[in-house]
Amino acid sequence: MSFRLCFPKINISGAGCLADVPGELVSRGLKRPLIVTDAVLVKARVVQPLIDGLQKAGIAAVVFDGVIPNPTVAVVDAAFAAFKAGGCDCVIGVGGGSPIDTAKSVRILSANPAPINLYSGVGKVGKAGAFLIAINTTAGTAAEVTSNAVITDTVAQVKMVIIDANIIPDISVNDPEMMVSVPRGTTAATGMDALTHAIEAYVAKGAHPLTDHAALEAIRIITKYLPQAVKNGADIQAREQMAYGEFIAGLAFNSAGLGLVHAMAHQPGAVKDLPHGVCNAILLPVVEAYNRPHAVARFARIAEAMGADISNLSEEQASHAAIESIRALSTEVGIPRGFAELGVTEADLADFVPKALQDPCAGGNPVTVTAADVLRLYREAM
Repeated sequence: MSFRLCFPKINISGAGCLADVPGELVSRGLKRPLIVTDAVLVKARVVQPLIDGLQKAGIAAVVFDGVIPNPTVAVVDAAFAAFKAGGCDCVIGVGGGSPIDTAKSVRILSANPAPINLYSGVGKVGKAGAFLIAINTTAGTAAEVTSNAVITDTVAQVKMVIIDANIIPDISVNDPEMMVSVPRGTTAATGMDALTHAIEAYVAKGAHPLTDHAALEAIRIITKYLPQAVKNGADIQAREQMAYGEFIAGLAFNSAGLGLVHAMAHQPGAVKDLPHGVCNAILLPVVEAYNRPHAVARFARIAEAMGADISNLSEEQASHAAIESIRALSTEVGIPRGFAELGVTEADLADFVPKALQDPCAGGNPVTVTAADVLRLYREAM
């Protein structure tokens, strides 16, 4: 069996590690970074320590803070315009998946023709582009470690998934001190996103021994520490462990792939502008209950990693315990019970189905699905 592991060349982790970033630029002769972030992080002064550290190193950054949740093609265009206008020579994404995916898109356009729509799909980015550092402020998306970027095409009302090794950041940074101010709801949603990455990677068609170890460990860590991080955002141990868990979940799915949960979650996220992690969390137990009969042994091991007592259970019974554990964790951290609570209607579902089937993530699912299957699963998630 052959497989590929792809991740950033340098990964910097631990409390206070943000201070290492200026030196990484200085050592490479980079002098004009574009910081890609959002207005909330700027207002909360989460980005300020980075700006201050760069200034002390003699580096004047250009700041683009126009990123929105579920970033659009227009946001990418505006960010790239700032890159060009500022005469920038590198990119630093600061935030969760939205800023980092926007930063990856700027990297693409710095060396490849516009528009960003040209790169939707797998392996379409010809040149790597500007040096990229991804500084993660949420423990969820793993955007700092992966070859994926998700950008919303508001015209087609679809989330474009760009998958290419050329957009993997050169350096990833996970400093838990930057995560302590993340609100409870965001902590829960991004944490469940990370759990989804780990579980989908573990049961994906592309799973292999190296990703299996990372995925199971990520499941164990996230199940244990996510409730603690949601309950007390200032718990630095919980934040550090969640940063570790989401990172290794990213390593797992970046090689093994994802599945139908993500393929289906992208659609309500794009059309209704819903949080990606919440969409994943709602769909995760529904889709995995559908997948479970086709990967009973693997779901039994998921149950064990989530802390379920399976000592007196058959493998079949243990596999059901995995689904129950997912539902229990989702409820514990406050995820909505279904899409109806978020404004999705029955009338929306028919449009979601063909787009979910065409999503690049769908191909990694352990079970091939039909349009009727997907529609039924959406209805169960309502």
